[in-house]
Amino acid sequence: MSQYKSALILIDIQNDYFNDGKLPLHQPEAAASKAASILSWFRSRGETVIHVQHENTDTSKPFLLAGSIGQKIHDSVAPKDGEVVITKGYPNAFWETELETTLKQCGVTSIVIVGMMTHMCVSTTARAAMERGFTVKVLADACATRSLGLFGKEISAELVHTTALAELQMLADVVNCESYRLDA
Repeated sequence: MSQYKSALILIDIQNDYFNDGKLPLHQPEAAASKAASILSWFRSRGETVIHVQHENTDTSKPFLLAGSIGQKIHDSVAPKDGEVVITKGYPNAFWETELETTLKQCGVTSIVIVGMMTHMCVSTTARAAMERGFTVKVLADACATRSLGLFGKEISAELVHTTALAELQMLADVVNCESYRLDA
């Protein structure tokens, strides 16, 4: 049993990242299913759960637009009454939000991160959490991302995902959901 008070942070598991959305990721359903399983596990233990929802106000990037169906948190991990939902406008879920204050008010010292996109908001938030003194775990199989391009070359979603997680290993514990449950 962990000596730390933990919180689950679900980052940007929103409709636009699924197959019918405006910026579909690679295998978002699989990641969301794992995230839903961990969410259920946290709820059953009465631990802190925080949902983070990106809100885009830049209409030149027409995804996750404020008030749209695409911006809505996916039904598979929908917040229950009493669970905190934090809206952010930047990749870092701590930037210009109440996330840090909320975690401290709950006595949280350790955070578990799941969500979308691995290389962007998950990675940025994990780094920011470490900088603020939190112990961080990222559940690799409950995260998803997409292919990226650079200098005319496509980098597969699998490689982007794996690289982003590999980079986090010096700052966070990167494990799969089952390993996390066994160690908790």
